[in-house]
Amino acid sequence: PGAGPGTTAEAEPASWEELVTAALLGAERRRPPGGSPRALLDRAAVATVRARAGLRPAAARTRPEPAAPDPRGPLPAAAVARLEHLLSRSGRHGQATGPTSLRLDLGELLPEWLTLARERGYRAPPALIPALLDAARARTDLRTEVLAFIGPRGRWLAERRSEWRFALRTAAHGPGDTPQSAADVRRTWEEGLFAERVALLTAVRGQDPAAGRELLASTWSTERAEDRLMFLDSLRAGLSVADEPFLEAALGDRSRNVRSTAAELLSALPDSRLARRMSLRARGCVSLDRASGQAGRLVVEPPYECDNGMRRDGVSPEPPAGRGARSWWLVQVVESAPLADWAARLGSRSPAELVALPVADDWRADLHASWAWAAVRQRNAEWAAALLGSPAGPVDETPGDPARLLAVLPADARAEWVAGFVGAHGLSDAFRVLGSCAVPWTTGLGQVVVDALEIAREAGSYPWSFSGVLGLAERCLDPAQADRLAPLAARPDEPEDAAPGAAGYWSDAFDRLVCTLRIRAEMRAEMGAEMHAGPPRAERPADAQGADPTPGAGR
Repeated sequence: PGAGPGTTAEAEPASWEELVTAALLGAERRRPPGGSPRALLDRAAVATVRARAGLRPAAARTRPEPAAPDPRGPLPAAAVARLEHLLSRSGRHGQATGPTSLRLDLGELLPEWLTLARERGYRAPPALIPALLDAARARTDLRTEVLAFIGPRGRWLAERRSEWRFALRTAAHGPGDTPQSAADVRRTWEEGLFAERVALLTAVRGQDPAAGRELLASTWSTERAEDRLMFLDSLRAGLSVADEPFLEAALGDRSRNVRSTAAELLSALPDSRLARRMSLRARGCVSLDRASGQAGRLVVEPPYECDNGMRRDGVSPEPPAGRGARSWWLVQVVESAPLADWAARLGSRSPAELVALPVADDWRADLHASWAWAAVRQRNAEWAAALLGSPAGPVDETPGDPARLLAVLPADARAEWVAGFVGAHGLSDAFRVLGSCAVPWTTGLGQVVVDALEIAREAGSYPWSFSGVLGLAERCLDPAQADRLAPLAARPDEPEDAAPGAAGYWSDAFDRLVCTLRIRAEMRAEMGAEMHAGPPRAERPADAQGADPTPGAGR
């Protein structure tokens, strides 16, 4: 570069660090090399050319092996455009038009879109894989579906960029992914980061439960207590009687939390030795009242002490604040006993009949709560249904968490019970039970929820009191119902006794609901009906019948 007036490009060269420092400080604070800003730039140009000219050609690197082929079919063009739009709006608000200007968070539709693509057996568009990896990096709730969708090409890219290394911390995800060799598994298990080891153990356990257990056993004695606890939790997947010897040994672990988790897992196996020991203890705690002649009443006698055997079997001796010790021990013993034993022990009664029996001395709440935990652990649908009782019954009579009990029931029974609950109690306590239902909601459940929302609108309240239910409805209602629900978005007359502006806010809320349902219907239509790999999940239809196939409809 030529030197202009006042420059001294021919003067002694300044080091690159000196040039950078002078440029950062500015000419006002320090005289730059050469005496002027222009001279500084000239010297920087000379230094750059000198540095580049002094480089020696590097040896050619070995070209990386290409990614493994992905056997899945390509996405339809309309679905690719939809994915690109959703990725560009993820975490932001997309604009939708209607009676009012609505703001829809289109990024919330990404999980459903990814699930649809996986169910229909499509592979990810190569140009969008980087954006998908960035989205999964920012949102952990997307990772499972994204990693299954991007396939071997996505993993190939993740190996070449540090920001995407999280994608390598799991085993094979889907079609085209090559399972790790035994040597690679062993190397990752012994040398990997904790997150990588957890993901590896979970993946191996999912493919081969025995191999996962043996992998964990190989280093169990050298693991930290907090790590043993996390690793032990991975045994929930594929839990069987084959895991009993390992879990029995874990009952003697030096960590109380590890012992407690091992006991919980063993109690989920009704035929385990721990479950049998707990059954004997529970037999001494709950019996029919024969002394007073009331054979139709249960008598509860909690343990008087927490002996060493109980402690080894996971019973925590110290109760929480405000809880009696004997009540605390009773719940832990009964919730770990096999539910099948109660019928034979208490007069061959069914679970519903046992739950209906009166319980002496106000022990009913503790007894039913422990049975509820046992039903969840042992995945016993008959007991769960009995403890849930009638959906029209008092809300506070259901022991434990109703959502946990509902998760044990089949999908149809779950939806039927929740529909009855919403129909009887409205939406005030509906959010937690609605979240347990399969998506999309059944027609009956969806209608009950919409009816309850209309009742809330007519009562004159504001819609944001039900924002959680409205959000669930946007994601869980059958999108084929959009046209049927469109009249709800009409702006009604404002009742005199309603909250100011409530009718307009409700109109906006229903308009947003209808717009979201139409977008979801478009997503299904854009995917097409052809299935490229495997059947869809039983709880979600392969396509939404009646969806408006017109691109952009409802936006």
